Amino acid sequence: MIYPLHPQVQHYDWGGFEFLPRLLGLSVPQEKPFAELWMGVHAAAPTSVEEQGATALLSDWIAADPARRLGPEVAQRFAGRLPFLFKLLDVRKMLSIQAHPTKEKAEAGFRRENELGIPLNAPNRVYKDDNHKPEIMVALSEFWLLHGFRSPEAIRAEMERVPELGPLRAHFPDRDIAALYRVLMEWPQQAVDELLVPLRERLLPLSDAGALPKASPDYWAALAFRDFQLPGGHADRGIFSIYLLHLLCLRPGEGIYQAAGIPHAYLEGQNVELMANSDNVFRGGLTPKYIAVEELLDNLSFAPVQPRILTGVPAAATAETIYPTPSPDFELSRIHLQAGERYSGAPVSGPEILIVLQGDVRTDAGAVFGKGRAVYAQPRAGYELTAVGETVVFKAGVGAG
Repeated sequence: MIYPLHPQVQHYDWGGFEFLPRLLGLSVPQEKPFAELWMGVHAAAPTSVEEQGATALLSDWIAADPARRLGPEVAQRFAGRLPFLFKLLDVRKMLSIQAHPTKEKAEAGFRRENELGIPLNAPNRVYKDDNHKPEIMVALSEFWLLHGFRSPEAIRAEMERVPELGPLRAHFPDRDIAALYRVLMEWPQQAVDELLVPLRERLLPLSDAGALPKASPDYWAALAFRDFQLPGGHADRGIFSIYLLHLLCLRPGEGIYQAAGIPHAYLEGQNVELMANSDNVFRGGLTPKYIAVEELLDNLSFAPVQPRILTGVPAAATAETIYPTPSPDFELSRIHLQAGERYSGAPVSGPEILIVLQGDVRTDAGAVFGKGRAVYAQPRAGYELTAVGETVVFKAGVGAG
């Protein structure tokens, strides 16, 4: 069985004004930014579901019969809760430098903050729930992001290339990324300004002249200087991370997986994102929100990474491309159909959420879902979709146990 969903929009300041409104059939442009479309049961923006003309919160609907609506295996594995959160993002301005906890750290941190009596909505609250937040994203447009620490050699080369960063060499004698990052996060603001304010004064005129290529960290540092101005003319220390992390540009259809502890930041573009059902974030700058330095340092992975760009693997049905990850919480796939082609959703053990990004699909029950419509596929039943014109659908499901 397939049930229509009503996702919720998050209007964060960094969001765009056209992509999501056009997808949802709203007037363009909108006066407020449309940053994210959430499909799931997270309390921050819960989705609703329709069944026989009645509408209910998806979380309540699942809780009323978890064995049937999640499947008995998934209900048991995830304590009767939908384990994933499915999103569409439109990134107009860069997001904060951030990372996410492991399951064990999330459970311990959530319990500790509850015992301390810190309200869930308090600005200094770090753990919003007891879950980890691994995530995968697949680009829908050219998509720029930061991902994982570069090698010590590459970081040292940036210190040589960028004169204002030269003094950091004194804090990097053993090429210890963790030690360097701790210095940068704990430095007094005056020390941060001594390096970054001269960099700002040099880069902004070059940015105004269009002389900084997007493939250079300098381009994004200049944008960050504009978008994240601190009171009193101070510089945001998160700009250091732009030079420490890999700068990537993904093409449409390419993806990347963010494991626990991997520092990252989305910079520009539209994507599909699928993650464990959590809102736990440690921030490292480029944000007005609370930065818990010790929690960040305790949860980061400082090992250099070699970014692994995911291109997906064909499923048994040739119209479907799957993006495998190590996460047991979720699996993401893309279904591309030409007019008249059919896709058969197998009677799998867990639920699926599908969203149409292009074209229209007709279900085996005769319902038609067009661009921007999302549906919930109940486990074990199976379903068929027929494309009305060329159609693209993204599907979120539960990972292997």
